[in-house]
Amino acid sequence: MTRSNFSLGRLLEVGAAWLLALLWIAPLLYAFWAAFHPSAYVTNFDLLAPLTLENFKVAWSFAPFDRYFLNTFLLVTLVLAGQFFFCTLAGYAFARFEFPGRDLLFALTLLQLFILPEVLIVENYRIMAGLGLIDTIAGIGLPYMASAFGIFLLRQAFKQVPRELEDAARVEGCGFLGVLLRVYVPVAKPVYLAYGLVSVSTHWNNFLWPLVVTNSVDTRPLTVGLAIFGAPESGVNWAVISAATLMVIAPLLIAFLLFQRQFVQSFMTAGIK
Repeated sequence: MTRSNFSLGRLLEVGAAWLLALLWIAPLLYAFWAAFHPSAYVTNFDLLAPLTLENFKVAWSFAPFDRYFLNTFLLVTLVLAGQFFFCTLAGYAFARFEFPGRDLLFALTLLQLFILPEVLIVENYRIMAGLGLIDTIAGIGLPYMASAFGIFLLRQAFKQVPRELEDAARVEGCGFLGVLLRVYVPVAKPVYLAYGLVSVSTHWNNFLWPLVVTNSVDTRPLTVGLAIFGAPESGVNWAVISAATLMVIAPLLIAFLLFQRQFVQSFMTAGIK
């Protein structure tokens, strides 16, 4: 390949990357524009258009977003705590214990990665109804607490821990649980951080299952509340809807901007080997 051909190829790659980036961020840029301008300027991109915060006040007063935020915070906290607990124990068992059928069980666990959660909605609803957890925060989060992706990541991280560290902990008198908490968990902190960010983002934005399993304001998360708020029968005001959308995504956006370096470094450190 000649130098000119290489330069042309590189230029096309960079141009395509910028084009995709602009296409991806265009809806967000429009939401920012509409949210901070009066309704008359939603489709009138006048650089001299007046700025306003009235859309945020209207959105906040028209729907119980304070309750939606609380429900979502409780949901992502519950799911993340459950995932850390179950995935840690399962990953530790698959990484360090020898028992009959271990590889088969691990392969069956990984099959969950190939099954979309939407496929299991009917069965999950039947189980939650049987447990009396319909229209509860626990009912939304319970089907997601055993994550095959989390088990896989932690198993891979635990397998990289030298046996010498475990042996040294046992010499100090640690049992299985002590070794896990004092050796394996601290070493896998980058994996926990990376997986935690992905989990919080996923369940903060989850929509279909919470829509099916919730019936009241007391349990609806932000995504369902925003969908009801923006329904046509509620009246379509794109400026107000854009303001509500920004309120919903603001915590995740701010968290990513603050921790983007740690987020990238965590995934690089937690690389799958």
